[in-house]
Amino acid sequence: MSPWNAANTWTAWSVPESADPRGPLDLAKAATVVLDARNTVIGWSPAAESLLGHPGEAVIGRPVDVLLGSHPADSGRRTAHDLPPSGTDTRMARHRDGHAVQVVVVVCPLTGGGPAARILLIAELESLRLSETRRAMLHGLTTQSAIGLAVYDTDLRLTWANTAHDREVGRPLAEYRGRTADELYPDGALLTVDCRTLNEVMHQVIDTGEPVIDLHFRGKLPSDPEKDHVWSCSYYRLLDADGRVLGVCEDAFDITDRYEAQNRLALLVEAGRRIGTTLDMSVTAQEIADVAVPDFASAVTVDLERAVLEGGEPGTEGAADSVYVRVAARCDPRTAAETALPVPCPDEGEPLPGHEGEPVRRVRYPRGSLQLRSLASGGRVVDENTLVVPLRTRAGTMGLVTFVRTGRPTVFDNGEVALADELTARAAVSIDNARRFTRERVASRTLQRQLLPQHLLQQPAVDVAHRYLPTDDVTGVGGDWADVIPLSGARVGLVVGDVVGHGLQAAATMGRLRTTVEALARLDMAPDELLTRLDDLVGRSPERHPGLLEDTADGGPSGAGGLHPDVAMGATCLYAVYDPVSRRCAMARAGHLPPAIVKPDGSCAFLELPAGPPLGLGGMPFEAVETELPEGSLIALFTNGLVEARDRDIDDGLGSLSRLLSDGHGRPLEELCDRAVAELRPDGAATDDTALLLVRTRQLGAAQVCVWELPAEPVVVGRARELVTGQLGEWGLDELAFSTELVVSELVTNAVRYAGGPLHLRLIRDRALLCEVADAGHTSPHLRNSTVEDEGGRGLFIVAQLVQRWGTRYTSSGKIIWTEQEFPDGAEGTDGV
Repeated sequence: MSPWNAANTWTAWSVPESADPRGPLDLAKAATVVLDARNTVIGWSPAAESLLGHPGEAVIGRPVDVLLGSHPADSGRRTAHDLPPSGTDTRMARHRDGHAVQVVVVVCPLTGGGPAARILLIAELESLRLSETRRAMLHGLTTQSAIGLAVYDTDLRLTWANTAHDREVGRPLAEYRGRTADELYPDGALLTVDCRTLNEVMHQVIDTGEPVIDLHFRGKLPSDPEKDHVWSCSYYRLLDADGRVLGVCEDAFDITDRYEAQNRLALLVEAGRRIGTTLDMSVTAQEIADVAVPDFASAVTVDLERAVLEGGEPGTEGAADSVYVRVAARCDPRTAAETALPVPCPDEGEPLPGHEGEPVRRVRYPRGSLQLRSLASGGRVVDENTLVVPLRTRAGTMGLVTFVRTGRPTVFDNGEVALADELTARAAVSIDNARRFTRERVASRTLQRQLLPQHLLQQPAVDVAHRYLPTDDVTGVGGDWADVIPLSGARVGLVVGDVVGHGLQAAATMGRLRTTVEALARLDMAPDELLTRLDDLVGRSPERHPGLLEDTADGGPSGAGGLHPDVAMGATCLYAVYDPVSRRCAMARAGHLPPAIVKPDGSCAFLELPAGPPLGLGGMPFEAVETELPEGSLIALFTNGLVEARDRDIDDGLGSLSRLLSDGHGRPLEELCDRAVAELRPDGAATDDTALLLVRTRQLGAAQVCVWELPAEPVVVGRARELVTGQLGEWGLDELAFSTELVVSELVTNAVRYAGGPLHLRLIRDRALLCEVADAGHTSPHLRNSTVEDEGGRGLFIVAQLVQRWGTRYTSSGKIIWTEQEFPDGAEGTDGV
C-alpha cells in the first residue's frame, strides 16, 4: 500500500536495505502502518489487520503505543516514542484477542509529512525467520546441491539450471540455455520406462500432470564422452498461481557408482544361479562365458589344461608349457568383428574322456601375451580392454579366463577386476568339482571294464548274447553284471547280479562278488549252496573289511545303495546251472528278479522261483528249483534297470519284455538283445545301469555221450578199459586211448576199493574229452607225495599228469570224479560232429 499523509496527498519515502521485497517485508505482503509526527496512526493496511486483528476504524487516530510495546529484553520500559527514526527494531505487539506477538518493525521516514512522520513495515518474527530459512535453502539448491536441477518451458527448452547441472554439462548455463534434453544427451537411453527419449517423458508429465519419479537414464556427459553415466531423474510440472503450466522441472542425481555396484551384485547372483549346474567341465566353462557376455565383457574365452579335462591334477610348475584346450567361448555379435582372441588350432590327439567324437581345440598363446604372463606369474593380468584371470585351486592353475572389451569403455576398473576375480573363483570351484568327478568316473569305468567280462565265451551247452548299459554320465557306473561260467561235465553256470549304488565302491564290490561267484561255481556247488556261501561272505565283510560294503553309493550308507547287512536290497544275485546232457537247469536267487523262460513254441513265463533274501542279510535259507528245458529254449536273465524306470512301473516293464521275447524268440540272440534294449531303454541313459543275458539251450546227444553202469567189483576195471578203448576208436580218438585207459583204470579202482557201487562211467565228447566216474561215496581223493616206502598213493598223481584238469563234484547219491583231456592236433570236437 502506498503511504499517505493527513492531507491524503502522496509522499515520498525510502525503504531500508532490511526490507527485502522477496520476503515477508515485501510492501505487497507486510503489515503497513503510517504514523504522523505525534505517533498517531493515520494509515492501517489490510495486512496489518490480518496480523494483529484490529480493524482500521478501531486503530486510525489512536496512538501507536496501544499496539506496540517495548523490546522483549527491555521489560516494558520502552514505548513507541522510542522507535528509531529509521532502521529495524524488534517489538512486542498486542493482538486484538489480548496475546502478545513478537514482530520485526522496519521504520521508514516520510518526507513532506513532518520531521517525525514515518511509515512502519511490520512482520511476525517467526515468519521472517522461516522466510530466511527458505531463502537459504533455495540458495543452497542453486549453488551447493549435488542434485542437478533444470527447468524446461512448455516447448521443452531449458530456461534455468543450477550449479550442479552446469558441472555435469561442463559449461555455464549461458552456453546451453534454450536446448532440449535430447540435444544435450543425443546418445542417451532410458532404462526404466517405455518412452524412448527424455523429451517424450517431459511431454507426458506436461500433458498428464503426473510426476515421474526415479527414472534411470544412461548417457555420456559432454565433459566426459568416454564413460557412460547413469542418473536417477524425477520430473514434475510447474504451475503459476492461476494454475497455468509454466513448464517442467527436472532433478537428476548421478548414481553411476551405485548403479554399477548393483549390476555387479546382480551379476554375482546370476552367476551363483547359473554357474556349476552340472558336473561337466565344458558346460561349467560355457556358463561363466554366458553370464559375463554382454553385460560385463564383449567376449569371453575359457581355456583349460588338457590334463585337467582328463581328470588329472593341474600342473604346478611349467604351466606355460602345458597343452591348453579352448572349452568355451562367447562373443557379443555386435562387436564380434572388433574382438581379437587367441585362435585355437586343431589337435590330432585322442578325444577327451566324455567328449568322444568332438574335436579337441588346442590354443596357442603368442609370445609376450597376457595369457603367458598370467601363467608365469600365477595371477591376473589386465591391459585396458583385456583381463586374464587364472582358474586356480589349491593344487595349481587349471586354466585361464580371458575377458575382452570392445565398442564400449574398455578399461576395467578396480571394482570390475574384483568382480572378475569373484566370477572366476566361483567357476574354479565348480570346475574343480567336475574335475574330481571326471577323475572318479574315469577310474570307475576303467575299474569296471577290468572287472566285467570283456566277452562271453561261447559254450557247447548254450548260445549266449549279453548287453551291459551303464547309467548316465552324471550318476556314474554301477554294479550290475552278468557272466557265463564253464563247469565240469559240459555244464555251464549262468549268473546275473546287481550291486545297488554307483561309483568306485559299487564297481569294486561288483568285482569282488563276481570273482567270488566264479570261484565258488568252479567248486561245482549247487545254486542254493553257492548263494548260501556268498551270503555268508557278504555278511562277514563289514567285520573284516569295513569299507567293502559300506559307502558303496556316493551318499554313504544312507545313500542310494549301501550294502551293509542292515540295509535291505544291498546286493542281489541269481545263479543257474544248465546241464546239456540231461537238459535240466537248476536255479536259485537272492532277492533278484526271476528269469524269463521262453519255450520253443514261443510261450513265455517268469519262473516261479523262491525269492530268497538279498545277500548279506543272513538267517534265511535259499531254495533251488530244477526244471527240464526243451532244446532251443530261451532263458533271459536281467537286472531291474531293464524293466524299471521312474516313469514306468516294473510290472509294465516285465510285460513288455515278455511280449518282446515271445515275439522274437526265434531271432538271433544279438538281434534280440538290441531289440530289447531299444524298446525298454529307448533313451539310453537311465538312473540305474542294466545287465541282460540271453541264453538259448542246446543238447548233447547220443553221438557225443556214452554212459555205462558197472558193478563195484575188481574185475570191472578191465571191462571199463575195454569200453573206453572201443568208444574212442569209434570217435577217431585212438591217440587218447592209452592215457584214457590209465585214467579210467585208476578212477574205477579207487571207486571199487573205497566207495562201493553201483558205478557209472561216462565219456563226453565236447570241446575236450571228458571222463567221469560216479560212485556212492562222499569222500574225495586228494593228491599227496608218496615216499619210496609207500606201497600206494601214486595213482591220482599219475592221473593228474595225464589230464589237463580234474576234480570232484558231489551229488545227492554220492560223488563224481571227472577229468578233462585236450584233443590231439587235427582231432575234431563238438564243432566237427
